[in-house]
Amino acid sequence: MSRILPFFLFLLIMGCKKTSVAEADLHYLNGYWEIDEVVFPDGSVKEYGMNPSIDFIQLEENEGYRKKMQPKFDGSYTTSNDTEKFSIAHVNSGFAFLYENDFSDWEETLVQLDSTSFAVVNQDGITYFYKRFEPIKIPK
Repeated sequence: MSRILPFFLFLLIMGCKKTSVAEADLHYLNGYWEIDEVVFPDGSVKEYGMNPSIDFIQLEENEGYRKKMQPKFDGSYTTSNDTEKFSIAHVNSGFAFLYENDFSDWEETLVQLDSTSFAVVNQDGITYFYKRFEPIKIPK
């Protein structure tokens, strides 16, 4: 019995771990991100290797935009002038990206965020995992 008690205490502590995103961490969203994997509602996973495009996110006072960028080997980027504007809203003890354009509006719930990764779940239950983009450095 004395061996089982520490195990149950460990499970209890881990079960109470806070998993929501803190408002103080939202600044981590700023920067360049690449998609790492997508998990579908049926449990299937699509993993990504090298990505031809990445997302640049700029957030200031809960308003921001997302822009697709194509990194080049010289360290520069090419892009179109298209941006997706969004706002961040506090929902259900967490935060969500709220997008709206002339054609539709949608929401992605932020489920994980730190300095090197974040994850969102869309309205269809698809989870997108992003990692901070690290440019390829080619020695000269």
